[in-house]
Amino acid sequence: MFKEFKAFIARGNVMDLAVGIIIGAAFTAIVNSLVNDLINPIISILTGGIDFSGLGFKLTDSADGAVFAYGSFITAVINFLIIAWVVFMLMKAINSLKKKEEPKVEAPKGPTQEQLLAEIRDLLKK
Repeated sequence: MFKEFKAFIARGNVMDLAVGIIIGAAFTAIVNSLVNDLINPIISILTGGIDFSGLGFKLTDSADGAVFAYGSFITAVINFLIIAWVVFMLMKAINSLKKKEEPKVEAPKGPTQEQLLAEIRDLLKK
């Protein structure tokens, strides 16, 4: 059983997945800091410091009754949109850097249309 486990762990895709998860967690921390520490304060200034998270209403009359907290949902949607936009912009920047680094490879030129037609004509003559 130990040999099987060792073979499973040593497989390339398992190690790639582990590296991807670790890098993803680090990238998540960067994006969250960017959104929470840099973008959200600017949005707060622009919106006058409105905090939607406190919006909601009680569904029952008791003190500890269920609350329909639609404000928390609005806040989560806004945060999602901000994070998605930031990730999009980061990926766009990374992709543009990759394009600059990649050497441009020209496709091999094939025969022209006239050459193909001449070849077909010659084959038909035979």
